[in-house]
Amino acid sequence: MIYTVVFMIFAALAIIMAMATISTKKLIHSTVYLFVLLLVFSSIFIFLGSSFIGSVEILVYAGAIIVLIVFVLMLTGGNEDEE
Repeated sequence: MIYTVVFMIFAALAIIMAMATISTKKLIHSTVYLFVLLLVFSSIFIFLGSSFIGSVEILVYAGAIIVLIVFVLMLTGGNEDEE
């Protein structure tokens, strides 16, 4: 019973973070929401018993890919088209 409730909390948080990632206007805020989303995904994998996949998700996606996106935003200025 408690496992179902915890899984539902993780799933709801993942949906909220995914919607926040695609609906925000600022790119750095979107990157932070994506980082939290990837951490939630890795915690779901760890919770379901696949600790290797969860740890790889943290290292590769939440670590390297988010750092790459932040560097790209810093180097390009991260300006959005404002209309």
